[in-house]
Amino acid sequence: MRELNIREMRNILGKLDTLVEEQQELIITRNKQPIARVLPITPAKKRPSHEGLRALQQLSTISSAELIRQDRDER
Repeated sequence: MRELNIREMRNILGKLDTLVEEQQELIITRNKQPIARVLPITPAKKRPSHEGLRALQQLSTISSAELIRQDRDER
């Protein structure tokens, strides 16, 4: 983490991307009071496909009609 005042941030604006990459967090201050925090963006997790989710599920030996019937009887 590195603290920068607004004037320093303006001077290094062209190198801000490399600085964030190196430091992982920047705190921008005005009159020695923090006003902003700059963090690198983390990539979003890739969502699994429907096909992949279906492949993870185990096949049931009981039919869906039987499962519905059992559920109704339990209520």
